[in-house]
Amino acid sequence: MGSARLRRGFAAQTGGVMVDVVSSFWDRVDTALAERDTQGLRRSLKARSAETGILDLSNNDYLRLSQHPAVIAAGQQALAKWGASATASPLISGYTAVHAELEQKLAAWAGFECGLVWNSGYAANQSVLGRLPQKGDIVLADRLIHASMVEGVLRSGARLQRYRHLDVDHLAELLAQHADGERTVFVVTESVFSMDGDYPDLNAMAELKARYGFVWIVDEAHAVGWYGERGSGLVEETGVTVDVDVFVGTLGKGLGSMGAFTLFRKASLRDYLINFGGEFIYSTYLAPASAAAAIAAVDVAQSMSAERAQWRQRSREVRAAIAAPDGDSPILPVVIGDANATMRAAESLLGKGFKVGAVRPPTVPANSSRLRISLSTKLSDSDLTRLVESLEEAQS
Repeated sequence: MGSARLRRGFAAQTGGVMVDVVSSFWDRVDTALAERDTQGLRRSLKARSAETGILDLSNNDYLRLSQHPAVIAAGQQALAKWGASATASPLISGYTAVHAELEQKLAAWAGFECGLVWNSGYAANQSVLGRLPQKGDIVLADRLIHASMVEGVLRSGARLQRYRHLDVDHLAELLAQHADGERTVFVVTESVFSMDGDYPDLNAMAELKARYGFVWIVDEAHAVGWYGERGSGLVEETGVTVDVDVFVGTLGKGLGSMGAFTLFRKASLRDYLINFGGEFIYSTYLAPASAAAAIAAVDVAQSMSAERAQWRQRSREVRAAIAAPDGDSPILPVVIGDANATMRAAESLLGKGFKVGAVRPPTVPANSSRLRISLSTKLSDSDLTRLVESLEEAQS
């Protein structure tokens, strides 16, 4: 009560200035939301139930490992042994033998010296790109890299320059401009891009690295499990592992668990982030059960070489059937353009038993709102036929 009287007294003494300022804040919030409504871009949360009878083609559980019996069993066993939480930040006592085992397995799987596990891919990218580049450095990044990567670079104080999406020639031009050797140059790309499902020519980028000597960071979030003889991603598939300095991957997409990881060409980068990466240092660590589930998921993913070839062929077939861009990744964009029309199409598909992502700006560029379809191992031939018919109706 005393503090409330003080606030009222202060507001009276200042002619209501404080009240006006607070009122201005709420007006700003309401105006921003109203603008999103007008543009058809307002987001909202909708809880899903465990059993819906809907074929979910919106999530990133491409291999459906989140439902694999071995993955579930590993998580349950770790839950019984370690409990439901890591209980502390990793540098206190949250880093367990399970986390260490996962790091070692991931590094060996993908062919890197060492690794580090994170609570999320967003945290990993924020720390890697917010801490490794520094003021005075140059970061050359694909135009369509993920928001977590952009925000990390901007926080670093390094100079960010974007090259045209997948345009290796444009990247080469920018590298030539910064070939004086006076500043450290970083090159940043995703392997499979999260909204378009396409990917760069990693071999051509490796050739540029041999010529110009930059630090190469590749985000493999949407390629892990889908590409490579062992399933570790597109870096493995294209044979450029020895050229990549930092590999960023996720445990919560193709591997069906939770969290993320970074793999390093040199152990000093791991030590640097352990000492200076606030996202790693100051958060209660990933639950051991999630780490244990991911270990089992890696084992399962490595055994799926034959299935990977089948999934990629199915991707080509689905793309041809729905007139999506050519490719073989698990992400298929159907660009509609208008945000409201995209939402209506998604609702139409939901009514026919298909849940797909409806992605609007600012996640994607203006006038490129789209349906984002994630391939599922549950997608049968009859499901595909119905999906094609439903898409045609949804866009008519």
